[in-house]
Amino acid sequence: MAVDYTVIVVYLAGMLAMGWWGMRRARSKSEFLVAGRRLGPAMYSGTMAAIVLGGASTIGGVGLGYQYGLSGAWMVFAIGLGLLALSIFFSARIARLKVYTVSEMLDLRYGGRAGVISGVVMWAYTLMLAVTSTIAYATIFDVLFDMNRTLAIVLGGSIVVAYSTLGGMWSITLTDMVQFVVKTIGVLLLLLPIAVVKAGGFSEMKAKLPTEYFDPLGIGGETIFTYVLIYTFGMLIGQDIWQRVFTARSDTTAKWGGTVAGTYCLVYAVAGAVIGTAAKVMYPTLPSADTAFATIVKDELPVGVRGLVLAAALAAVMSTSSGALIACATVANNDIWSKLRGAVKRDGEERDEVKDNRVFILVMGIAVICTAIALNNVVEALTVAYNLLVGGLLVPILGGLLWKRGTAQGALASVVVGGVAVIGLMATYGILANEPVYYGLLSSLAVYVVVSLATPATDAAVLAAWRERLAGRVAEPLSEPVPAHQ
Repeated sequence: MAVDYTVIVVYLAGMLAMGWWGMRRARSKSEFLVAGRRLGPAMYSGTMAAIVLGGASTIGGVGLGYQYGLSGAWMVFAIGLGLLALSIFFSARIARLKVYTVSEMLDLRYGGRAGVISGVVMWAYTLMLAVTSTIAYATIFDVLFDMNRTLAIVLGGSIVVAYSTLGGMWSITLTDMVQFVVKTIGVLLLLLPIAVVKAGGFSEMKAKLPTEYFDPLGIGGETIFTYVLIYTFGMLIGQDIWQRVFTARSDTTAKWGGTVAGTYCLVYAVAGAVIGTAAKVMYPTLPSADTAFATIVKDELPVGVRGLVLAAALAAVMSTSSGALIACATVANNDIWSKLRGAVKRDGEERDEVKDNRVFILVMGIAVICTAIALNNVVEALTVAYNLLVGGLLVPILGGLLWKRGTAQGALASVVVGGVAVIGLMATYGILANEPVYYGLLSSLAVYVVVSLATPATDAAVLAAWRERLAGRVAEPLSEPVPAHQ
């Protein structure tokens, strides 16, 4: 394993080095939180694909392939569909808004009265997303070093917190681009063909497995519908995804770069399902489907290649973890704390916004690591996160973008009723049940429409300012650079 260890150690050291390099570029709020809104198509596509394809998409995607065959691709496929829909229909408008968070968009659209409550819901979602990604370090480091679970979470989480805190979005962008390349080589170009060959090829796989393993709808229509509802729609409104849209240097880059990333996700989805199906042929009686990825990597890959593929899994986890972490910190600082404490400037004092956001990433990172150590069930945590996001925020966000009659009162009622309904129904039906997100979303929609129609329309001046933003005719406020002595 010495060669594999060397590959992993070099990879982790490179992540920290890029964090240090990114720190030298992040000298304003815009550069720290959204990479100066300067990413071109190639880098934008790579980093967007990196953040949406995390440990759940890689390790979980292979596990679903092991359990259901080719139809196990639907979870990651739904993520790709969501990214395509976001990129084609909404990303250009989102990029032109020149904001930093989803809640800022709601404030602009509804007149400044929806931000804090929506910020709390978004913060809970991004926190749980970061936690579930951080827990996945335990699986990877256990395969690599037979490491204690807590130590693995602390080690992996600390590296992500370190480079994210140092350079913000610049560091995360640079590391995500490397992670995208490593994932492409490790999973698509190495693990996929090796797994198929080791399983005897597709003809042997078909001969040894039931026919439903090759049925595209074998996982079940209700499951596919739920994946689309949660993950496809979740891609449209998540702060972690929007914050990447904000990094595009133009609305054209956001649209077409995101389309490329979404297409890549569809390919990645099929690859994971095929790898899992091949693993089922080789290891038909694994105790858990989620161990399929680690087992095939550990037992079937040659030295060096094994290290690279495990680095790819680590890259998948780190990219999602770092993206969720900066999103969580951005929401906590800009949407919640800054509004609770008052104006950004107080008594004529100039606040160092980069330093403030850096502190919040560090604090949120520590909170994420501690929560990940205490929490065991990744699936339940992720389900809670997406149920809250979709049930509480989907309607007011898409309603604000698509329906000019929507009002601040309708948006607030929608967030509260949808969020409370999801939480209550999860307590009644169970966290993993489908009903909470179904009924929560319907109640959110009904309340949004009824309350909006029953209250006065949004002020004409607010809507005029909103249209100016959507048209890209309002420049981003200048952010002061970090003083040289800091």
